Amino acid sequence: MNKIKPVIEVLIVDKKRTEIPKDIKEQIWEAVDMAYVKWKDFKSTLTRHHILSFINEKEKLRQPPELYKFIEKAEWDAFVASRLSEQFESVHAEQA
Repeated sequence: MNKIKPVIEVLIVDKKRTEIPKDIKEQIWEAVDMAYVKWKDFKSTLTRHHILSFINEKEKLRQPPELYKFIEKAEWDAFVASRLSEQFESVHAEQA
């Protein structure tokens, strides 16, 4: 996390992308990549542990998991619906 703040400061100060030193660009990419991986892993954890494991217990899918109180109900409902869709089931089956 500490690396992100200086990177952001560089982006605000520098006017052109070409003026940013290569090592700073690499730090930016690493920060973006790390955030993406964490986001993807989080969604995977939610799917495996909090949706697919309760696929036959729909009542347990009505609210976000207690552990993740920051997830808004509407967002949770949309995520659950996306994970229970035929399209997701198809992709999930292919990747399994």
